[in-house]
Amino acid sequence: MAHLTTNPNDKERFICIYPVYINSKKTLAEGRRIPTEKAVENPSCAEIRDVLTAAGLNILVENNKMHPREWNRDVQFRGRVRVQIKEEDGNPCQEKFSSRKDVMFYVAEMIPKLKTRTQKSGGGDTGAQQGEGGKKGKKKKK
Repeated sequence: MAHLTTNPNDKERFICIYPVYINSKKTLAEGRRIPTEKAVENPSCAEIRDVLTAAGLNILVENNKMHPREWNRDVQFRGRVRVQIKEEDGNPCQEKFSSRKDVMFYVAEMIPKLKTRTQKSGGGDTGAQQGEGGKKGKKKKK
C-alpha cells in the first residue's frame, strides 16, 4: 500500500488546484472559486508550486493540463497542481489545510508575497507607480 502515497490518482487525498481558481481577473462562471478580494491577479502554476512547496505539502505539477473553461491556450495559463491534503488514514497532512478552500486561500494570500511578485510588475506595481507618479508630477509642476 506504500505506493499510494505518491499516486496522484487517489482523488480522496490529492486535490487539483488550477490557477483559474484563484485568479481575480476571472468571474465565477469562468472558474474562479474564491472571492475577488482574496484572489490574485493572473497566478501561474509555478507560483502555486512555489508557495505549496514552501508550506511543506506533497505536490505534483502537471504542466500539460488545462482547466476546461480556460479559452486562452497560452503557456502562462496552462498547468495544474495536484496537492496531497490527506494521509492514507484520512487525517489531514497539515492541520491548517483540512479542505481545498484552505489551500486556495493560503495560496492566494502567499503569492503576492513571493519575491518574483514583489520585484517584478506583479505585486510591486503599486509601490513603483506611486514613486514614479510623484516624481513625474513634480516635474510637470516645475
